[in-house]
Amino acid sequence: MTKVLETERLVLRHIEADDAAFILELLNEPGWLRFIGDRGVRTLQGARDYIRNGPAAMIERHGFGLFLVELKADGTPLGMCGLIKRDGLSDVDIGFAFLERHGRKGYALESASAVMDHARAVLGLSRVVAITSVDNHASIRLLEKIGLRFVRMVTLPGNDEEIRLFATA
Repeated sequence: MTKVLETERLVLRHIEADDAAFILELLNEPGWLRFIGDRGVRTLQGARDYIRNGPAAMIERHGFGLFLVELKADGTPLGMCGLIKRDGLSDVDIGFAFLERHGRKGYALESASAVMDHARAVLGLSRVVAITSVDNHASIRLLEKIGLRFVRMVTLPGNDEEIRLFATA
């Protein structure tokens, strides 16, 4: 287990093949499907492939990626949070997703704040962006709390949906 960040209540660490059952559940949550999109992951092997080709490949390529967020007290996996380098965006963006049953407890804010601090202090990023669906009000509120502001509407390559782009000042 490669721990990257620690907060008062949380540990953010690399996502590993052993996390496949959790990733399978997270990628099929109603909120993930609605606001992030269906990745077509329906099996444990599909989840392992997602981990290898997504978060693990991003960390290998860029030195950052999405991390598993778990409770420090007992290791319960809650969600993912981290930095992503997407095609179609010139800047690195922050992303996060949590199981609905762990919502409304401040975990997303706590982990996203730690990731933003890490982006500035360790990675030296002066600008971080984020994208969100027009109607994802919870994510919009969180982005504003961590210091990002709405910039403009954008459309990413391979997608026809207009989404909101936020950025640090």
